[in-house]
Amino acid sequence: MLMAMGITHEDMEKPFVAIANLASDVTPCNVHLSRFANGAKEGVRAAEGIPFEFGTITVSDGISMGTEGMKTSLVSREVIADSIELVTFGERMDGLITIAGCDKNMPGCMMALARLNVPGIFMYGGSIMPGQYNGRDVNIQDVFEAVGAYAKGDVTFEELRELECAACPGEGSCAGLFTANTMSTAIEVMGMSLPGDASIPAIDPRKLGEARDVGRTLMRLLEEDVRPRDIMTKQAFENAITVGVAMGGSTNIVLHLLAIANEAGVPLGLEDFERISAGTPYIADMKPAGRYVMADLSRYGGIALVMKRLLAAGLLHGDAMTVTGKTVAQNLEGITVIDDQPIITQVAGHQERVYRGPARVFDQEPAAFQAIQRGEVKAGDIVIIRYEGPKGGPGMQEMLGVTAAIVGQGLGDDVALVTDGRFSGASHGPMVGHVAPEAAVGGPIALLREGDEVTLDIPARQLNVKLTEEEMTDRRANWQPLPPNYTTGALAKYAKLASSASEGAITR
Repeated sequence: MLMAMGITHEDMEKPFVAIANLASDVTPCNVHLSRFANGAKEGVRAAEGIPFEFGTITVSDGISMGTEGMKTSLVSREVIADSIELVTFGERMDGLITIAGCDKNMPGCMMALARLNVPGIFMYGGSIMPGQYNGRDVNIQDVFEAVGAYAKGDVTFEELRELECAACPGEGSCAGLFTANTMSTAIEVMGMSLPGDASIPAIDPRKLGEARDVGRTLMRLLEEDVRPRDIMTKQAFENAITVGVAMGGSTNIVLHLLAIANEAGVPLGLEDFERISAGTPYIADMKPAGRYVMADLSRYGGIALVMKRLLAAGLLHGDAMTVTGKTVAQNLEGITVIDDQPIITQVAGHQERVYRGPARVFDQEPAAFQAIQRGEVKAGDIVIIRYEGPKGGPGMQEMLGVTAAIVGQGLGDDVALVTDGRFSGASHGPMVGHVAPEAAVGGPIALLREGDEVTLDIPARQLNVKLTEEEMTDRRANWQPLPPNYTTGALAKYAKLASSASEGAITR
């Protein structure tokens, strides 16, 4: 059967390398990945290996956002990991290259790499360039926020449409430090991709050269028998958290690193994120809260610019090993960065505030979005969106439509949002997600009622409601779970198998 595909007897003596190519036509994040897969195959062949390409799924968060389809996004992470595992394990491959673009691609690939633990490497498809509108850079975040501004009457329909048509000018993942770029950053910092992988834009010719280097690097990893779990150590995860925090990355990094660590057998918990966050400065002026996108950072040296600052401050484990065969510190020594730049600096404006107000309680996201668009949410309100957790949604859909509508209506600093669902990396403002235990299993968020006084104390890291223990006990006794939203298919299966967000929403 192998000879039917052109494999020779001589080839049979060479290493077989799986190349998981997540290319698809459903999103600009992935539409271009096949040319990188071809480049990786060239690199493997040049180093005397035999590449075998196969595909797997993706779900576009940006396109499904705000629709029922968004529930499938996190579920796709598990399917991606499972499918890569099954092909690589089932076909007895010696090594694995994964090439990915959209949000859940990255953690799905990393979970598979850790689970299989055959010599492997990750490659990111790169981010999209910013669009141009009225002489300024724009991206998809601007469009979602303009929807809220349109509902308020601050933006005309014609302006909204013009912005929509300009925001995404071509291939690549979302431009800011949203989930895709946050996770590609984390993977580069962990040492599982080549230096520069996270920040080089999708259209940059250097990407194709990198793809060939990925193929050659995989063959060296095979020769030296270096495996993903040799690189994905506790130090590597701590480095990823440090850089993610310093750059103001997506909250999804918590969910995904917990899931990857579980596959790698590395003990990692929420307390690690809190400990590292408390001692890490916020130094990157990156969207969604800042001004710049990944393509801007690439001009000044990319992620290495951030890593060098943090390493010099003693905040990174410089001796952590990487796929290059060198340590983090050794890799950084060989990278030239431009220190005179506007992006990496100490950033002020941490939202270390206390928010107190009446609860506006919504069971699932659509009702909340509609209320916000109708102008029914006011400054000082605490918006509660529940039954959107791993089991309740199911799938923890992201709330970018809601968060962007709040910001677009000028309420970004005055309305806090609390949910057992997730946020897009493009969301920003006083928002608490991944609340656990989730409402679907009777967590405290399920017991809230309209008008309850809720306090979000960010400096103290506390979320409280002004109720006595007796009142909470009484409400808990009278609480009944909602019927499942799906009783058949992949969503029903995930709802039954999903664990808490505090464990990465992995399936058990």
